[in-house]
Amino acid sequence: MIKIIDLSKNYNGLLALDKLTLSIPESSIFGFVGPNGAGKSTTLNILTGIILPTSGEIKILGYDLKKKSIDIKKRIGVIPEILALFDGLTGEEHLTFVGKVYGVKKNILPDRIKELLDFFDLTSAKDRLIESYSQGMRKKLAFAASIIHSPDVLFLDEPFENVDPISRKKMKEVLNKFKDKGKTVMITSHSLIELEDLCDEVAIINKGKIVFQSATKDIRSKIKDKITKETYQSLEEIFLDITKHDGIEKVKDLSWL
Repeated sequence: MIKIIDLSKNYNGLLALDKLTLSIPESSIFGFVGPNGAGKSTTLNILTGIILPTSGEIKILGYDLKKKSIDIKKRIGVIPEILALFDGLTGEEHLTFVGKVYGVKKNILPDRIKELLDFFDLTSAKDRLIESYSQGMRKKLAFAASIIHSPDVLFLDEPFENVDPISRKKMKEVLNKFKDKGKTVMITSHSLIELEDLCDEVAIINKGKIVFQSATKDIRSKIKDKITKETYQSLEEIFLDITKHDGIEKVKDLSWL
């Protein structure tokens, strides 16, 4: 579904992505994690056509992103790092607009919007301007907008942030149904426990490069030390060990605490 070969992005001398290569199969939920500034959002922004790469090859749904970007965009859903919501519209108006942009049929769109609003407990707020929504409500609306056209691929940047536990559970159920229908989800999150439970596979990016990749079912059996045979206990332990978190190593304590 998604194939990335030697993807690089240079921002005026700052190498945000360094020949990143990655392949994500259909019918899967793929977790993409890393420290702040590691290149996660840059990768998703390139894959969704928000920014252009410096070099590299990208294929989504079998299409070359450079040559078929419009065809690809019709079949993907996105929650970007900065939510693309129209604050001057109501929740219902926003979903109507997005549905029309993606070509959802007129006879289907009203019922689909109603179903999404009910599903995410936004019906009572459907006539309110989005500018009055809480952060959690905004995230749920963005999620609803990303799936309204039943895309084949979802790119989700921190979709669970600020969302209440009940709604997070609903969102995960939707993602699993997408996977069951042969669709693909690529998701970033700092909630490593959630990704470990949800994803089929995860990759850790650090300083623009993939430094670890594994099926989640294998994570707890990864050998950490060839001599002691000590094994990892969680994705978080792998993350901290592999990225060698400088903030933890260098700052032992705060002087005033």
